[in-house]
Amino acid sequence: MATVSAGLLLFRRTEAETQVLLAHLGGPFFAGKDANAWGVPKGLVHEGEEPLAAACREFEEETGLKPEGPYLPLGVVRQQSGKVVHAWAVEGDFDPAKLKSSTFELEWPKGSGKMKSFPEVDRVEWLGASEAKAKIIAAQADFLDRLSQLL
Repeated sequence: MATVSAGLLLFRRTEAETQVLLAHLGGPFFAGKDANAWGVPKGLVHEGEEPLAAACREFEEETGLKPEGPYLPLGVVRQQSGKVVHAWAVEGDFDPAKLKSSTFELEWPKGSGKMKSFPEVDRVEWLGASEAKAKIIAAQADFLDRLSQLL
């Protein structure tokens, strides 16, 4: 059975363009990577949990921001790994310098027996459509297209 995640795509309108807030994946596997290392702040949907509730919870855990709706459904994508991701867009603003991400533990370096703590998200950035498409995890690019169609 596929892993199911849910997240929120925060967007803001500027005079020049609509921008989205993307999160760079934390941890050693994504350090130094840019393309395909950014995505919608998201996380696992717990058993019995509504995906939108999980999206809101995970967004707050990964950024420190608790956005308020309305939430625009962006549908579902399946990533190359098989993970199913539900997403909603929500309009708002956020100062990337105020990022407060939850952490996870990982044996690092692998095989060392030493556990190290890493942030789920190590940074966030406001990006325009073309830059966001160049950086986002491939399957999640559909969320950008869907948001564009809604606005």
